[in-house]
Amino acid sequence: MYNPYFRGKQYELITVRETAPILAAAKFTPIIEPVKQALGGLHRTLDSICKANGSAAVIVNPYHGDHAEDGDGISSLLKKEFLGKTQISAGILLKEGMTAAQALKFCSEHGDHALTLVHAGFVDAKALADGLGDKAHNIRHVFFEPFCGKLYRKHFSEQPRVLLRDGFKRRRNKDHPLLEPFSDLHVTYPEEGMNGFGDFLIAGDDYFESGGPAYAVAIHLTFIDSEKDDEMYIYHFKSDRQDTPTDPAGKFIEALNTMIKTLNKPDSKVLETKAVKEFRELHKKKHFPGLGYVKKLSMNHHIETLADYFS
Repeated sequence: MYNPYFRGKQYELITVRETAPILAAAKFTPIIEPVKQALGGLHRTLDSICKANGSAAVIVNPYHGDHAEDGDGISSLLKKEFLGKTQISAGILLKEGMTAAQALKFCSEHGDHALTLVHAGFVDAKALADGLGDKAHNIRHVFFEPFCGKLYRKHFSEQPRVLLRDGFKRRRNKDHPLLEPFSDLHVTYPEEGMNGFGDFLIAGDDYFESGGPAYAVAIHLTFIDSEKDDEMYIYHFKSDRQDTPTDPAGKFIEALNTMIKTLNKPDSKVLETKAVKEFRELHKKKHFPGLGYVKKLSMNHHIETLADYFS
């Protein structure tokens, strides 16, 4: 059903570990693209998924990060530690410029695993579908929407299919509106002929090794509006000060003050998740845990919100 797409930075992996029981209970399957050379965090994360009786897909040929030129370390980890665990699938990123022969070679090399193919720029759908032949029944297809129209997707109509859409609009923090639509795909994916949907949570698809100086601090929080056909919206709670890169802790408290005022309104539609309760504790203590931790809480909240929706 739901396939959140994570880049394997520290706090993204922590999010998956912390929400592993929620993901498993809701039958959500995270997709993880490892971007850091060290794979210990990924190993612990997959162990958490297995312990919770959940499932996950791991990209073996990442586009971003330390493994972009060589994913052999990821493949070795999957083969050594997770070969007998069918809930962990090998994900193959079908990128721009990749040939059908290269894609099929990846599929063959990881044929002992369940396979998840992420279509993200690859163009030769017919040749790939023909080449997969009888092996196609053990493959799940994830289509990144900008690259995969209906004509492309129809070549894989007999297999499980997931539509991946980036609902987060990348801007400078100071340029975000307070509130805007995020996605309706959790409602409309069956009408698209899909078996599931995915997104990049509140991080977006754009990848950066590290963030620049925070002139404005923003807390991103999603919610589902039952009065608007269950469409999902996103709040961007911003700091008051936005002109210098100083005092991120103070700016976080400013953004948090705005957030808590909004959540305390009687007409608030934001779910009181475990993550929101932790935001309330941070507000009470006036504590800044770091921007990575704040992002993690927003991602946790996003997963909790969708799990509650489908419960």
